[in-house]
Amino acid sequence: MTQIFDQTFCSLGEGPLWHPTRKSLFWFDINAYTLFEKSPDAAPSQQPKRWQFDTFVTAAGWVDETTLLIAKKGALITFDLDTQRQTHVADLEPDLAQTRPNDGRADPLGGFWIGTMGINLEPNAGAIYRYYRGELRKLYPDWTIPNATCFSPSGRWAYITDTPRALILRVPLDDNGWPDGAPMVIADMSQGDFRPDGAVVDCDGRLWIAHYGHGKVTVLNPDGTSHHVIAVAADQPTCPAFGGADLRSLFVTSAGQSKAHPDVADGRVLRIETQAQGQAEHRVIL
Repeated sequence: MTQIFDQTFCSLGEGPLWHPTRKSLFWFDINAYTLFEKSPDAAPSQQPKRWQFDTFVTAAGWVDETTLLIAKKGALITFDLDTQRQTHVADLEPDLAQTRPNDGRADPLGGFWIGTMGINLEPNAGAIYRYYRGELRKLYPDWTIPNATCFSPSGRWAYITDTPRALILRVPLDDNGWPDGAPMVIADMSQGDFRPDGAVVDCDGRLWIAHYGHGKVTVLNPDGTSHHVIAVAADQPTCPAFGGADLRSLFVTSAGQSKAHPDVADGRVLRIETQAQGQAEHRVIL
């Protein structure tokens, strides 16, 4: 059963991150340039903490108790939650006015994967990058909407998708977490009621994928075969994240954009109790 975790309306809710030491959920409204944080014990009507930025912010990884690595338009930065100090870490397409970051997640070795895309969904305007111990390397150019960035429990595989192509790709990784061979298609979701967006992997290696515009999360086995489908109350779910005391709560961000008359759940963060257990989010090593 889907519950509303937070009633704050987001035009484009994205990037949910369960912080393993603060025991709270972070997420973004990309279109509003805003970062939110909320405790799982708070009432849905209780206002979350919020931090306002001056440009797009889309995804984060945790560095320590009070520091996040955040992808913002033009750069990766560290952000001090107490002082609001921003520190430049690496340029991220600073000369491309038409692009912004999108989906991102820390990998098991402390690297951070981040995709970019055209602000107006320009075809092939984006790319996928990995930041690792001081180096930002472009991995895959000419992507339109990079999404579904997540990692197997073993750390040997990354999963990614370009949403318009709707192919779920599995990437072999070497001992330092870099791609080690060509991506392999494990699921073709280009036909039917699918539009793969953000994704996360549970501790058994299953992929939980939000489908924007289709009001559901599909769960795939590690080989890409279907496990089950969860209907969610919002039509435009964007990304799931496991959290809560035992990592069995699935938090799902959603978008209210493009809806003339949003329903009560549209644009909200949702919470679904599951039998699965998620992985703890990996720490970014700068």
